Amino acid sequence: MDVYTYSMETDVSRRQPADSLFELPCACQNLRRLTRVITRIYDQELRKAGLEITQFGLLTALAATGEASQKRLSAGFAMDSTTLTRTLGLLRKQGWVQVKRGKDRRERLFSLTRAGKRQMVKAQPYWELAEQKLRRELGDARWKQMKETVSRVTEAAMAA
Repeated sequence: MDVYTYSMETDVSRRQPADSLFELPCACQNLRRLTRVITRIYDQELRKAGLEITQFGLLTALAATGEASQKRLSAGFAMDSTTLTRTLGLLRKQGWVQVKRGKDRRERLFSLTRAGKRQMVKAQPYWELAEQKLRRELGDARWKQMKETVSRVTEAAMAA
């Protein structure tokens, strides 16, 4: 059994990137840090179109599904319902998403408005720039491997 603690001696200079990131002992901390770094890259580009990556992700999901309930969106993104409510509220306020009642009176169905579709078209080139930045750094083979690994790790984590 391997046990990792912050006090374990390691050759930090050999393992840490040049920018002196802390060596973190668990998958969760490492993935959260990675997510923050990648989110900054996408947000930096998408802000030029007045969006952040969480908003762009919801717009693209609604474009793909046509309409979706909050429950479906929450499951599809593995996102907390409270966070989703806040983001959907911002998109509705901007006029990019509309809502209607579903078959069940409690169910609400979300879909893109024309303005939301235009916003996606406006943001798409900035999203592509963020993708290109990462892909260029990783290279095509590692890019493909990263996407496959992320998918497998997500499935494993959901099953755990």
